[in-house]
Amino acid sequence: MNETTRIALVTGANKGIGREIARQLAEAGVTVIMGARDLQLGRVAARELAEAGLAVEAMEIDLHRQETIEAAARAISDKYGRLDILVNNAGIVDAEDGPPTRATMAAVRRLMETNFIGTLCVTQTMLPLLLQSKAGRIVNLSTTLGSLSVNGDPTSPYYEARLIGYNASKAALNMLTVQLAAELKDTPIIVNSVAPGYVKTDLTGGNGFMTPAEGARLPVQYALLGDDAVSGRFVEPQGVVAW
Repeated sequence: MNETTRIALVTGANKGIGREIARQLAEAGVTVIMGARDLQLGRVAARELAEAGLAVEAMEIDLHRQETIEAAARAISDKYGRLDILVNNAGIVDAEDGPPTRATMAAVRRLMETNFIGTLCVTQTMLPLLLQSKAGRIVNLSTTLGSLSVNGDPTSPYYEARLIGYNASKAALNMLTVQLAAELKDTPIIVNSVAPGYVKTDLTGGNGFMTPAEGARLPVQYALLGDDAVSGRFVEPQGVVAW
């Protein structure tokens, strides 16, 4: 690997959109660290991509265990000295989630802890490595359901999708994008929220209109933005989403 090869970390990369993001980044010449809560599953996924000639490796990252995040940061620092791309893909849904009147508090806590707080922890921990990059990129995997404007629009096709835990966790993730982009405006780091679309994965129970490969395209595009990149945006395949 030469010094111009970009280094990326993709969380939740052993399956679904995360795996496809890892694949497409590696196909673009990026060296990809595939973060996985279950290291064995991560290694299986990484081995399959490596057998196709792609530069990938698996690393344990559990959003609920800060020690795994810190250990990953140390390993990346020791091996590469920097991080050029962080794709915060890992996230969950919860069967006990629902409208505000019916969602269980345990479900809402699990969703916020994983989708927002866990992602914030990864971002904070990896930030010193991203600051070593000449052009750092942070992509937060959001959803149109995280838009307050969409949630409040009776004409929106998403209006009835009332999942207080999931939607609120992604709205909080969007807040992270907005505030981090502003805080880092004088650095080379670009931060954006990307809603990949309704993708057929385990997360959606196999429902959706897009394959994981199709869903990975927009996050990969934003991970590879060039020098004219704009920070602090919220986008979906159809264009910009209102916050």
